[in-house]
Amino acid sequence: MSYTGLRSLLPKNDLLSFGVLALLLVVILPLSLDIFRLNLIGKYLTYAFVALGLVLCWGYGGILSLGQGVFFGLGGYAMAMFLKLEASSPENTAIQSTPGIPDFMDWNQLTELPWFWEPFHSLGFTIIAIVLVPSVFAYIIGVAMFKRRVGGVYFAIITQAVAAILTILIIGQQGYTGGVNGITDLRTLNGWDIRTDGAKYFFYFLCVFLLFVCLLIAQFVRKSKLGRLLVAMREMEDRVRFSGYDVSNFKIFVFCLGSAFAAIGGAMFTLQVGFMSPTFVGIVPSIEMVIFCAVGGRLSIIGAVYGTLVVNWAKTSFSESFPELWLFAMGALFIAVVMAFPNGLAGLYKKYGEPLLLRVIDKVKAGRGGLGGDLNSKGVVHERQ
Repeated sequence: MSYTGLRSLLPKNDLLSFGVLALLLVVILPLSLDIFRLNLIGKYLTYAFVALGLVLCWGYGGILSLGQGVFFGLGGYAMAMFLKLEASSPENTAIQSTPGIPDFMDWNQLTELPWFWEPFHSLGFTIIAIVLVPSVFAYIIGVAMFKRRVGGVYFAIITQAVAAILTILIIGQQGYTGGVNGITDLRTLNGWDIRTDGAKYFFYFLCVFLLFVCLLIAQFVRKSKLGRLLVAMREMEDRVRFSGYDVSNFKIFVFCLGSAFAAIGGAMFTLQVGFMSPTFVGIVPSIEMVIFCAVGGRLSIIGAVYGTLVVNWAKTSFSESFPELWLFAMGALFIAVVMAFPNGLAGLYKKYGEPLLLRVIDKVKAGRGGLGGDLNSKGVVHERQ
């Protein structure tokens, strides 16, 4: 990519935002938190993948999905299946009636590994499946809905129903999925113990790296012609269609991209937390993920990360003291965001924080004196306008 292309992809303000976030996640938090708290932050960041996808789908494309937990769960279960098979070697399961299969299958009187579990012996296949399976599932839903011009609140309700159906299916098929308990007791990744402090540090930084890769992909979509078309579709879909564009294909693409982001987050969640269960697939977690996006700002990819961190930190702190009231607090927070600051934390920063920062920069440059200081100050004022 040329220098001009890089500047268009990451203008000065966006580059500063990326830099500040990188400084926070790569330097400040690892140096200031113990491994337990850092692992907790890593868990929060896995939800940021979902919020990032929602920024593209909902914020830019106008596609409100209330079932993103489905794709988060599919990615998480794919990784959990590989880890569980590695933990279920004949040596580790010698006391079972049928050694060599996961313990919950033995408890449910299965005598052989189901056919769809067999490919997950391979790490390469698992990595491909983490992205491919949720994307294909999202493609099927997208074609079924968007080709028939189903959108708005109807699409939101349908995705919510899909989340409920998949949750019931996972719980009901206990012998194949682990049921309500999920897939637990995950120990090693290719023989490497994932429960050690060193592994937790590694997975935290891997999660941060993958998050920034997804942020750059989202930034590319925003700055490309596709991003402008998504905004046009959100504001006036019929005009875009009458201009000769196939609106349904754009919607399908961005919905699949958001599902792939969510699946990567789910896989990283499994690695960092050590289990996956249907409680992360259903309606409630899916709605919480929408709240993460709304609090951060549904038009800001960086805001989605901050919104996820803030809401989950508040959830952890508040639920420790008032666990039964957290869902009410979450609902009140969503209402407050919609009514008081609809553009989320990013909107508040744009309205109050950025002007204050620019004034500080003005004063600093003006304090240097001379012609250069005056010219720089004018340049900042011009940029603000």
